[in-house]
Amino acid sequence: MSKKNQHQDPEQSVEQALNTTEQFIEKYKKTLLYAAIAIIAIAAIGFAYQHLYRKPLINEALAQTFMAEQHFRSDSFALALNGDGNSLGFVQIIEEYGNKAGESVYLYAGISELHLGNYDNAISYLKKYNGDDAVLKARSISNIGDAYAGLENYKEALSNYLKAADYADNSFAAGYLLKAGIIYEEMGDNKKAIETYTKIKEKYPQSVEGYDIDKYISRLNQ
Repeated sequence: MSKKNQHQDPEQSVEQALNTTEQFIEKYKKTLLYAAIAIIAIAAIGFAYQHLYRKPLINEALAQTFMAEQHFRSDSFALALNGDGNSLGFVQIIEEYGNKAGESVYLYAGISELHLGNYDNAISYLKKYNGDDAVLKARSISNIGDAYAGLENYKEALSNYLKAADYADNSFAAGYLLKAGIIYEEMGDNKKAIETYTKIKEKYPQSVEGYDIDKYISRLNQ
């Protein structure tokens, strides 16, 4: 076979490729048109959802939390939870907006319920908190421990205090360990309590709990 027959003219190859493309477009132009319309429609729906629905809803939710947070900071936990008649409380905000007002609404609601002695409600809200701040997350876990302690479920309380202490390695962990030590005492395990107090003494000596921890250790050793 000659080389002329083996190699096609480049111009002829381009022309054939163009013809094939034109034929493909002609054959499937309706399908391609519908696909393009669908893509544009999906993009438009996504834009409308973000800017005409979700963003205003988030702004509305954030505005609603302002007064609830003010009540929380003034220790008016019932008002923070249930509102004051003019503004919503965290319970209604969560029901209407969920976490669109931010993950902190669950933390606020949980701590408010905890202060009011509604321990089961506190646990339910606090377990839903999923914020990125490690300090606040550790605090929420410790607060779950507080709620279980209020229910006299010392096993779960201890588990959450130890989990909170391990979650973020900072001076706040000393407070969670102190609570764990007290629970160990409540459960009659003085050996574990001493070990926990000693951990505070060795690892967090500069913490508030670290300054006073010797009296806890001495009391159990006596």
